[in-house]
Amino acid sequence: MWRSLWRSIDRFSLQYFKYVINELRQIKVVDWHNRELVIDLLQSIVELVTYGDKQDPLIFEYFMEYQVLAEFVRVLKISKNSRIEAPLLQYLSIMIQNMNSDHSIYYCFSNDYINNIIGHKFEFGGDLALYYVSFLRAVSNKLNKDTVCLLLKVYGDSVVSFPLYNEALKFAHHGEKMIQTAIRALTLSIYNVSDDMVYQYITTPPVSKYFSDLVSSLSNQFFHLDALVHATEMRTNQKRKELLLETDKIVDDLYYFNDMLGVGQSRLSTVIIENLLRILIFPILLPLLQLGQSNGSNLSAVTSFYTVSRLLQVIGGKGMFNSVTGVILYPYMTSSVRDAIERDSTESISHAKSILSEMGKVVSSSPETEGAENSSLPRDTASNKRFGILAHVFSDNPSLSLASLFLLFILAEAKDLHPLLAQMIGLNGMQNMIAVDGNIGNLLVKYMDQILNALLKVLASQPPFSILIQWHTGWFLRKLLILQGKGLGDHNFELLNSSYQQSRECLQKELDGCWFDHIPEVLRNEWPNCKAALEESSQCKDPFFVLELDDSQQATDGDATSYFAWKRMVETVKVFILHLQLKSCIFKGELLEEPLLNMSSAIADSSKTHASDIASASFGSEVSLRSGIPCTIAFSNAGIRDIYLIPKARETTGKVLLAEKHPFRSQRGVVLAVGPLAGLNPKVDEDHPTWLHLQIREFEPKLHKIKVRGHQSSGMSNHVADGRWTLGFSNAKACEAARLSILEEIRKQRSSVESILAPLLQDSYPGNLSETESQDE
Repeated sequence: MWRSLWRSIDRFSLQYFKYVINELRQIKVVDWHNRELVIDLLQSIVELVTYGDKQDPLIFEYFMEYQVLAEFVRVLKISKNSRIEAPLLQYLSIMIQNMNSDHSIYYCFSNDYINNIIGHKFEFGGDLALYYVSFLRAVSNKLNKDTVCLLLKVYGDSVVSFPLYNEALKFAHHGEKMIQTAIRALTLSIYNVSDDMVYQYITTPPVSKYFSDLVSSLSNQFFHLDALVHATEMRTNQKRKELLLETDKIVDDLYYFNDMLGVGQSRLSTVIIENLLRILIFPILLPLLQLGQSNGSNLSAVTSFYTVSRLLQVIGGKGMFNSVTGVILYPYMTSSVRDAIERDSTESISHAKSILSEMGKVVSSSPETEGAENSSLPRDTASNKRFGILAHVFSDNPSLSLASLFLLFILAEAKDLHPLLAQMIGLNGMQNMIAVDGNIGNLLVKYMDQILNALLKVLASQPPFSILIQWHTGWFLRKLLILQGKGLGDHNFELLNSSYQQSRECLQKELDGCWFDHIPEVLRNEWPNCKAALEESSQCKDPFFVLELDDSQQATDGDATSYFAWKRMVETVKVFILHLQLKSCIFKGELLEEPLLNMSSAIADSSKTHASDIASASFGSEVSLRSGIPCTIAFSNAGIRDIYLIPKARETTGKVLLAEKHPFRSQRGVVLAVGPLAGLNPKVDEDHPTWLHLQIREFEPKLHKIKVRGHQSSGMSNHVADGRWTLGFSNAKACEAARLSILEEIRKQRSSVESILAPLLQDSYPGNLSETESQDE
């Protein structure tokens, strides 16, 4: 008897499934009173159907035979402010996700039940949108070329409605990022399983408006980015952080376009490319290149070049590259065609006229070109430099010059360019392409010397431009020097030599700075990084640099802390490495793998130096006081104390110690404080000649690296206040002697550093520019 009472009910039986279905059918209205009961019934149905799909065919057969999905639709219709929608959609999503057999999925998508649920008039509020989109996503995950047709509404041979796709697009621009991501994944699922009939539907108005809306949204993001670029009220670090966040969002959107094009369906690709060109690229390029009139709402030139460069890098494609290259070369192509006609090269005329005609249609049909006259196109070399993209390449603004040149490099390295366009702009094998048809000139070859000259002027400018501008200018120079395949002209040699001398002098000045002891280590660490950056291809190089070039010129508000001194030293080393590598490109045609440092001198000095406990001294350790200089110091919490000052240099390292006499060992002391020798800058107080002021570096580069890796933030504060020690001596003579002693140890340390750097600072490393120039003559 008791066993029969406690016997468990088999919840996964057909009998129980029938019972649950009957219970649900008894429900005539869903309100707050029976909401929980209905939720339990729906949950049981989903659990049993999922079980039946895998374990018990009888359960699933009953599910199909008695049209149980119709009950879900009915529950939605009879619900009265019960908020049953969210759990219902959740359980449906779970059920669909867990269906494995094609037979079950085929049934679920049949009879229009799923379409009815998708098309139900939900009142979206709270989290309901998330549940609804998750349901749509679950359905899209089960689509294939055989099941997609079950969710279509067809009239004749045409699709007239696709509820899953149509309803999903309503959430395409939802404020919740998770929903946006789900909708994009859903659309890609549909694009990957659709047939020609579906593609015709989604690429035909009004449904195809989705693609133009996407491009318009992307365009708005670029305008917002442009506003950030020109914002003046933000600090540089904060502004850079905001720019990075905005460009990350843009790149995410661009990769969505790339994924859509990656489906490989020609009808879909054509619609996307046409919208990008018509709504975004041509309205940017035509006014920028003076091929059309500005409507007063254009992006700034630098942001425009960033926009087109990023589009080409992420999306690319033969059609995109050819269209952008054709528009950029349009003004110069007209002159090439005339030259070809004069030389009677029939083949050249045919290719040139074909592309010229196509680009002429683009320019004339664009709303930006209304009122622009084609007769204004330049007809001579001097005018060419003041027109089109060359007007930006030869701009006095280095930011604009580098931004426009970067776009040219991306186009020139493209592999899918039309042969004529590649011949007019291509970098790879430029001389060979020119030899094939001398009638069509290569733009970069034609102006190579002038472009090199413009870049070298930036590098040799006085006062110098920011490290960022110098570095990226060097990247362009290195690329052109290798591709040019010949030496520089006399004037350009002078500019490069002048620029190199400036970089060397700046490095030598840093040997008098507070971080000279770190220069060899920084040089070794930065060398491979700089080499890798110089070797970066145009396709991989992030054009973000063009957005921050103008801000890179801002000063550091006169802050003289060791942090800013460190940054200046590292930047100076990078600029010097850049010049050494540019020299190597000229003399060897390749980059140097590693710097030539004179480490043997450091080893020799080390062998002469006796082991010292001072070299490894730290707070609390014992040291010898034989070389100590007696003095006093006032501590805020311990009053005035008698101590010993011990400055000591060993090879490239140096320390200054403050030690207190050991209570039991007269010749020994206990270290109270340790500071770096470099940067002490000892000064005798003007009003108190027995006081000696020492400046202590507080910024720690190694800790800074760990901090940056952990936070991945360039906007973090590093303004660490430097320490200051004031020591008292018995008389002015003793104070001056202590100052000289410190300077002598600093001199020894600096001498070791200079000895290591000596090979790099010679004019002959890795070659002498003036000698090469004289040989050329």
